[in-house]
Amino acid sequence: MNTEKDFSPLTPNIVRALNDKLYEKRKVAALEIEKLVREFVAQNNSAQIKHVVHILATEFALSQHPHSRKGGLIGLAACSIALGKDSGLYMKELIDPVLTCFNDSDSRLRYYACEALYNIVKVARVAVLPHFNVLFDGLSKLAADPDPNVKSGSELLDRLLKDIVTESNKFDLVAFVPLLRERIYSNNQYARQFIISWIHVLVSVPDINLLDYLPEILDGLFQILGDSSKEIRRMCEVVLGEFLKEIKKNPSSVKFAEMANILVIHCQVSDESKSTNDLIQLTAMTWMREFIQLAGRVVLPYSSGILTAVLPCLSYDDRKKSTKDAASPCNHSLMKLVTPEDDEDDEDLQTKTSPLSNEIPSKKEGDLNDSLNESQESVGFSNISFFTPAGSDRSAVTLDLDGIVQVLNRHLHDSSTGMMTRIAVLKWLYHLYIKTPRKMFKHTDSLFPMLLKTLSDESDEVILKDLEVLAEIASSPAGQTDISGSCENLDSKSQLHIPGGVKDGQQMVVGSKMADMSPSTPSMNSYFYKFMINLLRCFSLERKLLEMRGAFIIRQLCLLLHAENIFHSMADILLKEEDLKFASTMVQTLNTILLTSAELFQLRNQLKDLRTQESCALFCCLYRSWCHNPVATVSLCFLTQNYRHAYDLIQKFGDLEVTVDFLMEVDKLVQLIESPIFTYLRLQLLDVEHNPYLIKALYGLLMLLPQSQAFQLLSHRLSCVPNPELMRTVEDPKVPVKDKRVAQPHIDYSELLQHFDRVQSKHLEVRHQRTGRSEHPDRKLML
Repeated sequence: MNTEKDFSPLTPNIVRALNDKLYEKRKVAALEIEKLVREFVAQNNSAQIKHVVHILATEFALSQHPHSRKGGLIGLAACSIALGKDSGLYMKELIDPVLTCFNDSDSRLRYYACEALYNIVKVARVAVLPHFNVLFDGLSKLAADPDPNVKSGSELLDRLLKDIVTESNKFDLVAFVPLLRERIYSNNQYARQFIISWIHVLVSVPDINLLDYLPEILDGLFQILGDSSKEIRRMCEVVLGEFLKEIKKNPSSVKFAEMANILVIHCQVSDESKSTNDLIQLTAMTWMREFIQLAGRVVLPYSSGILTAVLPCLSYDDRKKSTKDAASPCNHSLMKLVTPEDDEDDEDLQTKTSPLSNEIPSKKEGDLNDSLNESQESVGFSNISFFTPAGSDRSAVTLDLDGIVQVLNRHLHDSSTGMMTRIAVLKWLYHLYIKTPRKMFKHTDSLFPMLLKTLSDESDEVILKDLEVLAEIASSPAGQTDISGSCENLDSKSQLHIPGGVKDGQQMVVGSKMADMSPSTPSMNSYFYKFMINLLRCFSLERKLLEMRGAFIIRQLCLLLHAENIFHSMADILLKEEDLKFASTMVQTLNTILLTSAELFQLRNQLKDLRTQESCALFCCLYRSWCHNPVATVSLCFLTQNYRHAYDLIQKFGDLEVTVDFLMEVDKLVQLIESPIFTYLRLQLLDVEHNPYLIKALYGLLMLLPQSQAFQLLSHRLSCVPNPELMRTVEDPKVPVKDKRVAQPHIDYSELLQHFDRVQSKHLEVRHQRTGRSEHPDRKLML
């Protein structure tokens, strides 16, 4: 530096001392400058003060010579000390050159800059707050300084600045938030620690309401929560916990809608290799739970995104039990928000509120979405679902039903979806069909094929929930209309077309054949028959499903829907079934359920006496389909106490093809006769005179059986039949045999026998075609 240059009012001795390499000499010069400035302050000579500050800044602090820069820094600090409370008038001139030195390559000089700024701030205190952003910017850089002395000096300055902000009520939060939002995405650990510490301070100041600006920094906080440093994660957890406490205290002032998508993003973090991501997901899920409970229907427009995040968590194992436990109440609380009001037409809602599409989003919302997009790119959330609210600014919040159904359908289609998630999806569908049936039936055609496929699930609980949904679809009054939707999504083999409002006598297409439409009862809709057709088609295509779960599914349906409707409709469909082997197997299954299941107790009682025209009609309907299986037909006659007709049928068994399977079915029938279901039948054996055809029918079965255990069982039972002479009392006149056919004029038994003959002829013809030969049936019997 040219020492001969005029630096007045600084004396040559001061100038030489400021340029000296020894700290002590520079300190002496600083004391002289402090004395000089005090005199100018006393004289109120602001021009000279500005001149001194300008010389120290431009000629020394910003000099190319390192010792001169050091002298300039200590000289500026001396000026600030001399100015005292008036230093605020020259604050920009004092701190700008010092902040410039923060970027110096010499660590010693950066340290002296920290020291100088500390002294300036200590004197000025509140007067530095208008320049807080530049100070914060400078300190955030020094927080990551590699030199420990510089870092130590910056920490002292940081603490001083925090004390000033805490004590003051003049902090400009609005001006600071944009800088905070920018710096919060720093990847440097020290910078993150610095930022978190400042947020913690600001949250604790009562006069500073940082909660209003939480949407702008929440995403960055969750980024920091994933830091590899345990200490930084702990600090971030504390800060997020403080924010959540404030949210619970003042929910009315919280901008829930602006933060919902942020939580949706971080609830979906699923990188199993990083335990920090588990912490992010757990924290976000905890926040989401509180948001749903506090905000209520405000979060409904984001429900599809929330479900995308929450549903997979429900299937987590014990390693992520905490996240699972947080996700479950989220799911339940969100479900409760859906009410029958959400089934209103969109036009009705539009009359109350203006469409969101006509609203111009604010700049703040645009900036927030931009920052979220940047955040997604920075952490590689390429597969995360991000949803735009259907109406976040509407006074009357609308349910994003289409989005919800899309999410639920996607989880049903995904083979990797866990069992608990599938159960939750089905519970959601059931809830939506209960609360919003009119709108949900618009999605039924797209959901129906997958709901049928879900019946093949490995879990009984999943099947039960699936059946509840299908039963609700089949019985909901909303299903009576708008059934004309196409079934293009159904498998071509199970495709059917059901016109709305089908009446008696009309026809419906079932695959390649026609089936008479059974009139729906008042509690059933047109989807009921569609369901029955497709259920039987599933059993036909998946014989393992019929074998393993068929009885279970049908019994549960009888509980959920009317058992009479189930059996009546299936009998109608099986009557036209072209696959006779399947029809026989299905009838055998239905017959076993009818005779043995507790769920069918009422239906068995209805069929037992055939006292009404309706019960007779049901018997005839079942009988025509039961003819696909001769033994089942006989058991139906036993159940309905049509013993003479049962005897007539058994007489025709001599003309049938007696196979091992046939004899096994007779064997099972004998076992059933010994069961509690047929207690009344066994007791009727005591009344020999009134039930001769029952005894004849049982003897007929006995003659069909080979010398087997079932033969011995039935033979022993018949040997117990008493002598009618011994059973007749003296007072009882001999009463002629009562023929139940006479008591039931609604049933044409001759026509039923003819129908049985026709069906069995078809079975025989099909079997012969399948084997390619027509030898005598007895040759097929292998014992």
